[in-house]
Amino acid sequence: MSLLFTPLTVGSVTARNRLWVAPMCQYSAVDGMPQEWHHVHLAQFASGGAGIVIAEATAVTPEGRISPDDTGLWNDAQRDAWAPIAAAIRSRGAVPGIQLAHAGRKASTFAPFAPERGSVPAGAGGWQTVAPSAIAFDGLAAPVALDLAGIDRVIADFAAAATRARAAGFEVLEVHAAHGYLLHQFLSPLSNLRDDEYGGSLENRARLLLRVVDAVRDAAPDATLFVRFSGSDAAPGGWDAAQTATVAGWAARRGARFFDISSGGLVAHQQITPGPGYQVGYAAQVRADAGVPVSAVGMIDDAAQAEAVLAAGDADAIMAGREWLRDPHYALRAAGELGDAIDYWPPQYVRARRRREAPVNRG
Repeated sequence: MSLLFTPLTVGSVTARNRLWVAPMCQYSAVDGMPQEWHHVHLAQFASGGAGIVIAEATAVTPEGRISPDDTGLWNDAQRDAWAPIAAAIRSRGAVPGIQLAHAGRKASTFAPFAPERGSVPAGAGGWQTVAPSAIAFDGLAAPVALDLAGIDRVIADFAAAATRARAAGFEVLEVHAAHGYLLHQFLSPLSNLRDDEYGGSLENRARLLLRVVDAVRDAAPDATLFVRFSGSDAAPGGWDAAQTATVAGWAARRGARFFDISSGGLVAHQQITPGPGYQVGYAAQVRADAGVPVSAVGMIDDAAQAEAVLAAGDADAIMAGREWLRDPHYALRAAGELGDAIDYWPPQYVRARRRREAPVNRG
């Protein structure tokens, strides 16, 4: 059996393989409520053999949405709408997860496939955004700096959303501290110019994230806690892989079990050149320096490439996004490419298995 199709236990969950679905925003919710689109979108990946399926960045408060079309978990109706989706993922053999998020200064924007760009005006359903410091992301409206009471509300919102997520049946809860959203904004010295206990030193800039990790862990102690980091801001003077590794180690000691390493998103002047596996190095450094399990993501589009990342010891699992959109049965295809006999082809699809693939083990 390949490494890619070797099961992996993390915290209280065991994934049947190491090819997982990264959270991907769909911008298709109504008042924060996931729709039938989300149900089909996420369940298909479980049918396609994914080990873990993580639902998109889901706002812990209305003001934390990237756009008015984002999903949420700030009320019980949303919890109840998510429950059948989590159940559908689980019933198809994958572990259901969800990413808990607050967009901070990058909130209240138009969805990417809307005709407009930039911040949504108040008259069109937009809202005042918040951040560690009153510094706008290029092209977006200026945020208001959070005061201490506002920071405490954010932490409480993450805890309440974690409780709802667990009640909905999600077994993995991922705290979103990447891609230039609120927790990443606090981590990076490019967006955090505070001079109180939440700014300045690395310990201070990490304080909000670590308090959120504590709050989510306490609210959902039987869930498995992931944290997603950007491994680098890819901009001078910004957040980098060394800081990521240090804070990942601190989060691990507080109960985070796994770290999902991406990059960028904080500033418009980032210098990133995408290419196959272009973010793997960040994951490898965090894994080596912090001694924590990590996933790698970023144009990992075929089985041999994914297997090579694991074989090199650069990551413990592979998160993929766009390749799952291109092929919702990526894992079934990858198993065939690697010659692995897996026993979770849906029986309805077995006739589509290529003759050159290893026979399905029926147990």
